Amino acid sequence: MQEARLGTQRQPASLVHEEPAQVHIVDDDAAVRSALARLLRSHGYDTVDHPSAESFLASHDPDAPGCIVLDVAMPGLDGPGLQQKLQEEGDAMPVIFLTGSADVPICAAAMRKGAVDFLTKPVDERELVRAITMALQHDAVRRLARHQKDATDGRLASLTPREREVLDHVMNGRLNKQIASDLGTAEKTVKVHRARAMEKMHVRSVAELVRMVERARFGISWLG
Repeated sequence: MQEARLGTQRQPASLVHEEPAQVHIVDDDAAVRSALARLLRSHGYDTVDHPSAESFLASHDPDAPGCIVLDVAMPGLDGPGLQQKLQEEGDAMPVIFLTGSADVPICAAAMRKGAVDFLTKPVDERELVRAITMALQHDAVRRLARHQKDATDGRLASLTPREREVLDHVMNGRLNKQIASDLGTAEKTVKVHRARAMEKMHVRSVAELVRMVERARFGISWLG
């Protein structure tokens, strides 16, 4: 590994979690785990090492922020197998693979499944730090998008059936008069339901409402 110091890596302020992100090192070679942990801690990362995929799963909290530096070939459940299992469980924690040999088919399959990078041992320090920085940023954005989706879903759930119905019409571009005609009710009643729904959604305009719901629906987030 190169010994050049790169300085402590920090996430953008808007993406910093209340709970510190951890870098999970999953490798059956104790010497490799120790060397990686020492290197990453020198760059300011909080690391946790695991001797096997099974050990990682036994202690893993899917709600905790972080990423995984994962060995490809291990006894029992190997690296690609762990990646597959996490995806099947809906856990999208970013993965960086390490391998002793450049296996192109395995690398291609891992990248297709969303791996952040696929690095060969002995790993280049700069490449590893770059990959971890990217992985933690991806994780922060993913978690922010999930938080926004949960918040939007909660606000939508607080609407009465009639408020939700009116809001659906609003999002489809219908005017109050048209909504009243569609629902067979008075326009002033539609205005009341619309105002209450917008208040519950914490938005001031239809454009803001549409952006909020679309971001929640498609998992879109932003860094600002």
